[in-house]
Parts: sequence; C-alpha cells; structure tokens
Amino acid sequence: MGKPGAFHSSTALQALTVFSLVAVFAADHVQDGDDGCPPFSCGHLQDVSYPFRRRGDPLGCGVGAYELVCTSSKAAIHINTGTYYVTAINYTGSYFSVMDLNFDTNSSCPLPLWNHLPYSGVDHGILDSRGFWDLDTWSDFRACFTNCSRAVTNNSNYKPVECLSANNSHVYVWVSDTYCSAGDLEPYCGYLAMIPFGEKYSFEWVAQLQEASYAEITQLITKGFNVRFPFAAPSGSVYETINICINNSISYFKEQISGANIMNGTHAFFWSEVHFLECVTQSPNNHYYNQTKLVLVVATIVSAIAIAKFFFVLCRFLLAPLAVWIFLAYKYWKTRIIIDAVEKFLRIQQMIGPTRYAYTDIVALTSHFRDKLGQGGYGSVYKGVLLPGGAHVAVKMLEGNSSCGGEDFISEVSTIGRIHHMNVVRLVGFCAEEMRRALVYEYMPHGSLDKYIFSAEKSFSWDKLNEIALGIARGINYLHQGCDMQILHFDIKPHNILLDSNFVPKVADFGLAKMYPRGDSFVPLSAMRGTVGYIAPEMISRSFGVISSKSDVYSFGMLLLEMAGGRRNADPNAATSSQGYYPSWVYDQLTLQGEAGEISPVIADMHELEKKLCVVGLWCIQMRSRDRPTMSEVMDMLEAGADGLQMPSRPFFCDEGHVHVEDSYHFTSELTMVSEESAVVLEEDEE
Repeated sequence: MGKPGAFHSSTALQALTVFSLVAVFAADHVQDGDDGCPPFSCGHLQDVSYPFRRRGDPLGCGVGAYELVCTSSKAAIHINTGTYYVTAINYTGSYFSVMDLNFDTNSSCPLPLWNHLPYSGVDHGILDSRGFWDLDTWSDFRACFTNCSRAVTNNSNYKPVECLSANNSHVYVWVSDTYCSAGDLEPYCGYLAMIPFGEKYSFEWVAQLQEASYAEITQLITKGFNVRFPFAAPSGSVYETINICINNSISYFKEQISGANIMNGTHAFFWSEVHFLECVTQSPNNHYYNQTKLVLVVATIVSAIAIAKFFFVLCRFLLAPLAVWIFLAYKYWKTRIIIDAVEKFLRIQQMIGPTRYAYTDIVALTSHFRDKLGQGGYGSVYKGVLLPGGAHVAVKMLEGNSSCGGEDFISEVSTIGRIHHMNVVRLVGFCAEEMRRALVYEYMPHGSLDKYIFSAEKSFSWDKLNEIALGIARGINYLHQGCDMQILHFDIKPHNILLDSNFVPKVADFGLAKMYPRGDSFVPLSAMRGTVGYIAPEMISRSFGVISSKSDVYSFGMLLLEMAGGRRNADPNAATSSQGYYPSWVYDQLTLQGEAGEISPVIADMHELEKKLCVVGLWCIQMRSRDRPTMSEVMDMLEAGADGLQMPSRPFFCDEGHVHVEDSYHFTSELTMVSEESAVVLEEDEE
C-alpha cells in the first residue's frame, strides 16, 4: 500500500533536485547536453547518439568502448573478448539490450565461447583501467559452464548438459546471481564458459532457475540481457554528471517498485541514495569527482533525499501511530475521569444514600429486562421485583452514550437519594459499573399523569384533580424549602409526575435537578434546562428575571392549566383559532365576566375547582419571575376557596387585549425556536 506514495515522493524530490541544480550550475552548463555529433543509424537502430559511435567518427564523438559495427540489418558491439548484437537502446533507462553473436541459437546444443572473460576483477564500474567491461554490471544472472572429470552427484545446482558430455568429460551448467568464479567449482571440475542473461532480479526468478534444466536455461540465454550506459556526459560538466546519475537512479527506482515484490520496493526506497553515489563514483570522468563543487553537490543531494526519507518514515511509522495512541489515551482518560467522578461520589453516597446494586443484580431483578414499561430521553424503564419480599420496582437504564457524561446520574442520585417525602418518588437503589448505570425507583403502578389528563374521557373528578395538584405542589415545595439545600427540578411536566396505587402524585425524574444554598435567590446556569412548553422565560432570556425556584413555579403553572383544560396548552388542531393557545383563551374567558358585567357561557359552565386551577395556573405563569408566587403561596391558594382568589395581571402574551391565536402562536413559536436551539434536554418521547 505504501509503495506508490513512496515512489511519487522520491520522484518529486529528485526532480526538484534536478531543477535546483539547473539554477545553481546554469553558468557551467553551456552545452546542449550531448557531444555535438549528429545522431546516426546503425543496422535496424535509428537515432543513435552518445555514448555510441561508429568506426570512422571523429574522436570527440561518443565513447570508444561503445563503438558499433554496423551492417545493413544489424548493429554489433565488442565487449571484452566477445561480440554481441545490439537489439535495442533505451536512453530513458540508460541501458541497451544485447545478445551474444557467437551463441548459435540454431544449434541443438549451443555453448558460449570459452575465451569470454568470466570476470574482470573490478567490483564496481563499467570499465576497468585496462578498458575491460565489468561483467558484474551486465545483468542479474549468469550461466556458468564447467567440465568435470567425473559425474557430480553432491551438488543439485549443477544441471547436466548431456549433448556435450562424454565418458570422461561431464559438462554441467549452473546459474549464478553474482559471477562465475573458480572458487565455486568442484575440485575435479574446470571453468569452461560463461554468458550473462536476464533483465531483472527477483526472488521468483531465483526459485525458478534453481529447478531449470539446460534446455530452459538455453531459452533464457537466447533472449539476451541489458547493459547499462556509462555514468558521465561527454562534456564532463558537473551538471551533466549529476543529471545522468539522477535519471539513472529514478529509472532504477521505477523498475524496482514496478513489480509486486515488497522486498524489492523497500530495498529501492532505502537504497536509492547509495545507487546514486555508486553512479557518480563509477563515472569514467573521475577527475571531476575530486572537484570541490561536485563533492558538495553530491553531498547536498544525498542529504536532501535521506532527510526527506527520514521524515517520511518518521511521520508514517512513528508520528501517525503515536497520534492515534494519544487520541485513544485521551478518550480513555476522559472516560476514566467520568467513571472516577461517579465512583468517588458513590463511595460517599453509599454511607447515607440508597443501596448500590451490581449489574448482575439489575439483570436478575428485571428478569433480563423482560418487562419494559417505557422509553425516555435518558434510557428505558423496566419493571422488576426485589427479593426477598417481592416488592415491585421500576429500573431506569441510562444510555451509555449520554452526552451528559454521568452528570444526570450524579444529579439524580444526589438529590432524590436523600429525599423522603410522600410526594417525591423514592430512590430504592442504583447501579454503576463502568459506563453501565441504572436507577431503581419504587414502582408506580398507575404510571405518569399525562396518560390521564390528556385522555378523551375524564379519569378524575375535580376534587381528585385538586388533590393531585396540591400533592404535586407539596412535593415541589419540599424540594425548595424542606431540605438543607434547595433543589430546583427544572423539568416539571405531566410526564414526570407519577401516580402510586392510590393515585398519590410523586415528583420524579431528577436528571436535570440542581442543588443550591437555600438563601440564594440567583442561580447561575450556563445553559437552558427543561422541556419546550414548560420552560420559564428567564431560562431563555435574563430580561425576564433571574433563574430561581420561581422557574419551577412557572412549569407547575403550565401543568395546572393542562390539568384544568384536559388538553395540552398549545393545540393547533383546536376547534377554533381562538382556542389554539389555552392559557390565552381561558384568561380572556375569565376576565370577560368582570369587564362586561356579564357571565361568559363558558365560565358559567366551569366547575369551581376548575376555575381555581386556572386562576392559580395563570398566577404561576406570569412572564416576570418576581410577579409569580412561591410554591408555599401556591399551596395556600390551592387549599383556599375559588371565591377568595383574585385574577392576576394580564400575562405578556395578551398585553394588547384579545390576541388572535395567530399572534399567540407567533410569540410561542419564537419562544419554541429559541428553546430548541438552546435547550440541553428536549422533551422526552411519549411512552
């Protein structure tokens, strides 16, 4: 996966180096990059140029070792003691392809010439000081022929050449990826001949050649081999020497990574600088190598390539995994902070609060979460049975991916866990194992209040509704006044009022609750909390007042109006547009009696307790918090008769007298829009 990217990076770097050298040595590069001699044709080869030359060309044209012998159809070249056909020249890759002229491919038993030099003794460089070619630079494989006085039985690499063998002369061929050396021969064998072949080294070739027969090796020999160009330009300038070596290195790099062998690609990636240095040092114009400028340029290029590769490897194999590791460590650290905060709190809470259960206990008492009671915004609720005793409980499983990060869990346990009041649901226990958290409440068999007040048929009498409203008020007042710290619920609504077996109301769901000193009249909150439709105006804008216990009073007032009307306060499907927003409509009906001196037909049919619930609700939903009563004052109004209650001031949404429902909806829709953008917790889904 990494080879294409490495190839493009290395190629781009080397191309940039060539561009830089053009700018640095522009003064030195005064020639056109060739020897000044025109291209020529030789046999089937066209446009032949440096380093090749023909017999009779001027001495300045080409290199003597690359002199071609041309006929009408073929081009030949002398290499050491052999003559070879030049089948093709590749100037881009800086190599030419040759085939042994004396290797008779038409013979049924061909053998290379015995007098071919097996090896010049020079480890590097195309020509040695005597002008001999270094066969080690021709190709990657050589076929070595040997003549033995007896049969070779202990070396599987020796492949018999039956057609050349006799009774006391056994001819063998073996394949070498270095060169044919006398040290590789068996003691009773002598060197016979050698010929190179093959285009590219690969481990697959090595494996195949180890099993190849003489006939198969002969077929490979007939395909010839490639010979590299010399590594210096004829003009001998520093620029041309470097340019040729860079092009040669790029070709080498492309050739190595073009295959599917990962080892070859890796070797090319890390060995390209060494290949470049070898190219420079192997240049026939070695007198330039001692020049300070060439040494400086070579050092700069090699350093640039090496540094680029160092940073590539550093980023790819060190920094990238390190970044992933740091990210995972950070996520783990954040998770551990949440878990540790919950555990620290629970160790303190365990001394004074409800029972802590293991997760296996939760699974057991819910019978593997078999009986689901409902689904809320923070998780699912299941019915369970406590043993011994068989008491029923409601188990709320908090979602593990909650955005509150354990805050809602701590808030609920810290508030409800220390409360004991008949109108507040009791927390029996809890579970906290890593990110699995559960709250165990006393079971409320009649569910939540919203199922009854919004039903088509009236489920409760007005006396029972007033009793339920008073019980809710007592529970909220206890939260505000009955504890060492005042507890603000911030989410009073019908869905969070539960009814026990005797329809006694109990305030539940303290996920948004906060505790503050009782003397504080101002509660700092960074974000709005609650459910759209029950949120106090000051939770949205501080221009309506400060956040305090009066915020719960507003939510309770909206609840009272829904209990009295038997419907939700905002109902776009109401019979008439004037009845769409119930608080506005009921205020108009109640004030019509006093202003016109006549009794509204609606008011005439309204039950006394219904009227009281509406009046108390309108007091509670005054837009400015200072105009609302406290919960203790609300309790007094609910316990008093309806005749003793005065009408409150006209709420903000009806300041202009009778307001059309469209205007009311316009205001409430703006309020709802702000709420939806700012609220931390939106209304829980209906069961």
